[in-house]
Amino acid sequence: MRISRIRNFSIIAHIDHGKSTLADRLLQRTGAVSEREFHDQMLDDMDLERERGITIKARAVQLFCPHNGQRYILNLIDTPGHVDFSYEVSRSMVACEGALLLVDASQGVEAQTVANAYEAINHDLAIVPVINKIDLASARTIEVMEEIEASLGIDPEECILASAKTGQGVDDILTGIIERIPPPSGDMDGPLKALIFDAVFDVYRGVILYVRVMDGVVHPGEEIHMLRTGHTYEVQQLGTFRPKMTTGHRLFAGETGFIAAAIKDLSDVRIGDTITLASSRGRVKPLPGYRVPQPMVFCGLYPSSDTDYQALRGALERLSLNDSSFNFEPETSEALGFGFRCGFLGLLHMEIVQERLEREMDVELVQTAPTVTYEVLKTSGDTLHIENPSLLPPLNEIAELREPVVRVSFIIPAESIGQLMTLCEDRRGEYRKTEYLGPKRVMLEYDLPLAEIVYDFYDKLKSATRGYGTMNYEVLGYRKSNLVKLDILVNGTRLDALSNIVHADFADRRGRKLVKRLKEEIPRHLFAIPIQAAVGSRIIARETVKAVGKNVTGKCYGGDITRKRKLLAKQREGKKRLKQVGGVTVPQAAFLAVLSSQD
Repeated sequence: MRISRIRNFSIIAHIDHGKSTLADRLLQRTGAVSEREFHDQMLDDMDLERERGITIKARAVQLFCPHNGQRYILNLIDTPGHVDFSYEVSRSMVACEGALLLVDASQGVEAQTVANAYEAINHDLAIVPVINKIDLASARTIEVMEEIEASLGIDPEECILASAKTGQGVDDILTGIIERIPPPSGDMDGPLKALIFDAVFDVYRGVILYVRVMDGVVHPGEEIHMLRTGHTYEVQQLGTFRPKMTTGHRLFAGETGFIAAAIKDLSDVRIGDTITLASSRGRVKPLPGYRVPQPMVFCGLYPSSDTDYQALRGALERLSLNDSSFNFEPETSEALGFGFRCGFLGLLHMEIVQERLEREMDVELVQTAPTVTYEVLKTSGDTLHIENPSLLPPLNEIAELREPVVRVSFIIPAESIGQLMTLCEDRRGEYRKTEYLGPKRVMLEYDLPLAEIVYDFYDKLKSATRGYGTMNYEVLGYRKSNLVKLDILVNGTRLDALSNIVHADFADRRGRKLVKRLKEEIPRHLFAIPIQAAVGSRIIARETVKAVGKNVTGKCYGGDITRKRKLLAKQREGKKRLKQVGGVTVPQAAFLAVLSSQD
């Protein structure tokens, strides 16, 4: 097979625009799966993906397609559409020369459509625009073509009209892939260069590398060398995805496939690393990898039982290999014990990781409230990045406190502009610009603090736009803001697990809500328990859990009143000593109730 007859492409689109359905039709039309083996969402092999109807992991598959009397190899990568999984998209683009840009004929251009298109342009990919779902009664094909031209500058005549559900236009898409996407520019006779764009862990074969071969050829039995980690392994198996792993006798320049080399240590593999033959080391330079994702949302994950700590560590290590944007480090909480501080790209990403850990790894978890990373400029001139509010330095050591700011692009119906602007203003947003994609569709840009959108902002957006609004964001950096650390004190003791960083204008309201919730959850003791919210040394809110009342004078049936007074005085002294010596028992359920409560 010549390199000139290979095409590497990915499918990119906004969520729920029909990527997985189109991938199914391409598999059927090229005969990659038989009718007996076929089922919907062939490339979504996780139960979680099928239940939610979303793609979480990018999947590669090799197709064979005849065209003008010749057979072509089409290497397809089906990518996710949600903004939280944009790292999968950026990773797949490094391994491709072109992309199918899928747009829903009824929904039109949406936020992630624009973001993915610009990402493909930045990677110098050939874009083949496809308008999907043209069979729907609500399809507005001509308007969507105009939106594509207005927002992306793509000529409407280049758009391929298709319906992945009925199969209409699939042949035109295959022809467009072969004729519009250039072949790889690799050198089969050169030294081996292969990019690791993904990896999975197999209990029997160890770490399996998903690679795109740029130059050269690799065979089973040869020794491969990883340039960034410096490790050398012997290739045990290799092959391609059709769509299941199919072993072969070689992988050559331009191909996408897998390599199994009995790699047992998860830390030996880095996504984005370059592979060459051991005999070629020193002569090959590392390939430029994809943009490494920066986790922006953090939370604590703790095992529900202390005996599951090591099981949770092992599960996190395996998952971090399959998901390179997810990272973790050990931490200890006074309330929850030993656990891990984990970083994610967004709230959906965090939710998916938690579900995967509980389902695939069979680990029961306790999760704390999500926070973002803050930047602290100390009076000494040093700069710190704080992921856990309890690690914030004392006030007298802080010269400046900065929070992450993101630029959010909204694509909404024109009649929802007022509601969205009100929502953004309430969340400390700064207006940037407005662009009309058509008479009924508008793109707005706002700069917003990341902390203001990680909780329930997406739900509020959907409510304000009746479900038609979409958003995509990119991190701009850190910006100085009037932030304070809100501490919760129970009986004079600070609870680190409940510390959080909030804007000074909202500290009082947040503090009052927290102490009221804690008052409901902490059981009554034999003495009164003060619950306080504090900013620095200033108490901003207080509630008191009343003491358990015991009628110590109930056994007195008359006599002198001094007898009752003595008993009451003795009880007061006993409670006073108990309060000084004994601590307050705060149940784990109270922490979880407070951590799960949102404004």
